[in-house]
Amino acid sequence: MYIIKRSFIINFQRIMQNEDDLRGLAKVMEFMRAISILFVVINIYWFCYQSVREWGIDIGVVDRILLGFQRTAGLFSNILWTKLFAVLFLALSCLGTKGVKEQKITWRRIILCGVSGLLLFFGNWWLLALPLPLPADTVLYIATLTAGYICLLMAGLWMSRLLKTDLLEDVFNVENESFMQETELKENEYSVNLRTRFWFRSRAYDGWINLVNPFRATMVLGTPGSGKSYAIINQYIKQTIEKGYSLFLYDFKYPDLSEIAYNHLLAHLDGYKVKPKFYVINFDNPRESHRCNPIHPDFMTDISDAYESAYTIMLNLNRTWV
Repeated sequence: MYIIKRSFIINFQRIMQNEDDLRGLAKVMEFMRAISILFVVINIYWFCYQSVREWGIDIGVVDRILLGFQRTAGLFSNILWTKLFAVLFLALSCLGTKGVKEQKITWRRIILCGVSGLLLFFGNWWLLALPLPLPADTVLYIATLTAGYICLLMAGLWMSRLLKTDLLEDVFNVENESFMQETELKENEYSVNLRTRFWFRSRAYDGWINLVNPFRATMVLGTPGSGKSYAIINQYIKQTIEKGYSLFLYDFKYPDLSEIAYNHLLAHLDGYKVKPKFYVINFDNPRESHRCNPIHPDFMTDISDAYESAYTIMLNLNRTWV
């Protein structure tokens, strides 16, 4: 009991540790995305400073901090530097993000969205020099910069999902659950071969289930109406008759399987060296049954056969002896 309890505690601790790691990773990704957005805001604040000042949203402390960055690192010597840092942190945040699955994500959509975002995000510098009122130039610049950033964010998230989950367009995930199966027919004098058809890598294949040694027994499981008899049992009956074997058939659904066996036997009598006979033993309707005497002396080859037959008969005569 102590070992089980200790094992449960260890597993619980591992699960909690994994959850803590995932939460920590999510916080790091959110922090990097916040830095990326901060660089975009800084870009707008610095290069649209005249409009910002006219709108009355300039902050003296921020001005001094940005001037310090400019003196020490030359961060704003080119309009592209802050944009490049924003895209870099955005890409890092997208790589660590595990988004919700979506089946309609394609590389074509990702490339289209990414190219549009790059053009809007990096190619809008000339809008600040248009011969329009300063507020109009600023609004156009901010709008295109924001639209480009959103497009890049969407492209990054889609790319991360596609690379991590390798999503396909099938709703029931058939592609990821499929595998290559046997496509070669392996036949011998004892085999039972069942045809199959399966889907693998966006293509349908014709395959085989080769039961090369049916003497090891076969168990068929399935719910009522799932096709056990049609797909498996009927093929066993037909193929064993075609190979010239005698057949003992327990027909639980009499006369369904018996009719299949009888008609198939009539069509393949030429496969037998000795012409077989077809018998039916029906305990439910003896009038339509052949007769069989299980205790006939010809069936008793030794004393053990006689003993077992007598033992079975006596137990059936008096069930209390069981």
